[in-house]
Amino acid sequence: MEFKYSMPTKIYFGKDSILINKEVFSSIGSKSLIVTGRNSAKKNGSYDDVVRALSEVGVKHVLFDQVEENPSLETIEKGGNIGKTNNVDFIIGIGGGSPMDAAKAMAIFIKNPEINIDNIFCGKQLESIPVVAVATTSGTGSEVTQYSIVTSNKEKTKKNLGQSIFPVAAFLDSKYTFNLSYDITVNTAIDAFTHLVEGYLNSNSTYISDLYGERGFELFKYCFEKLISKNLDDEFRDKVMLSSTLGGMQISQTGTSLPHGMGYPLTYFKGLPHGLANGVLTIEYLKSFKNKTKIEKMLNILKLNSLEELQEIFKKLLNMNIQVTEEEIIEYSKALVSNKAKLKNHPEEVSLDDIVEIYSKSLL
Repeated sequence: MEFKYSMPTKIYFGKDSILINKEVFSSIGSKSLIVTGRNSAKKNGSYDDVVRALSEVGVKHVLFDQVEENPSLETIEKGGNIGKTNNVDFIIGIGGGSPMDAAKAMAIFIKNPEINIDNIFCGKQLESIPVVAVATTSGTGSEVTQYSIVTSNKEKTKKNLGQSIFPVAAFLDSKYTFNLSYDITVNTAIDAFTHLVEGYLNSNSTYISDLYGERGFELFKYCFEKLISKNLDDEFRDKVMLSSTLGGMQISQTGTSLPHGMGYPLTYFKGLPHGLANGVLTIEYLKSFKNKTKIEKMLNILKLNSLEELQEIFKKLLNMNIQVTEEEIIEYSKALVSNKAKLKNHPEEVSLDDIVEIYSKSLL
């Protein structure tokens, strides 16, 4: 048995974790750039808690609240320039995956003044200023991963920045998720579940990453029941947030696989939320496996007898009616076949025809 393991993010999980552990901020720096979307962090109370904590420990801050869903490199460069101008020494990303991923990317731009949107995919590892993550959804796991997923309008897709940017600290308080709509809660939860699945069924999976996956599946048995009944109580909010973090810790070791790579064009061209884009593809992806040993183990943990039972859960939770053409599917499939990283993470050989078949059975 051989593997490498590193997950350097310090996690603070629980109610009021930001205010209880406010000294963390002053231990990192003296002036921060707060990166958020336009509204949600202010509505759910996370922004106010961060500002209060910073004030109480004497840390100054500048606000950048213009991050859109699936943040573009143009937005990231703009936020990075604000950070440079104000001489910030660390970044706080507050939100779901979009603000946290944008914060990570901005940390690269601020640390490396020669970097811009034309040369960011330079292929060499770059340093960043420290990043603190405050998760306000349960799905992305970005608070404990090194990845920054950005939108390249030039390439017309989402892609990984290609840098390793683990947050130095992550604050997880499920009270910030209480005002999320049911649809957003479902879509982000499905994103968390697909992380667990893709990390578990992965060429890079290890004994430790599988432990995260299996514990996450145990939590999801409960979470699926609550999502279907729409009984989204405090215990559910805690457990789905924890499962999301476990999924993030898992894919920080393994990477994601086919559904994520296949879902990116559905998000870019069709506007599907990220979790939904992954979710509509997951069942046919699972059915495509020749070796179903680990799939059967996953189903056993979930207390399900078959993939068809899991499929019924997805049908109850997701809008599976996605409008695509056969021509679009072929175009998307060709793009994925050129994504060597996603193919490499899949433990079985897969062809263009296999990808087309997964898309077609999922969407047509």
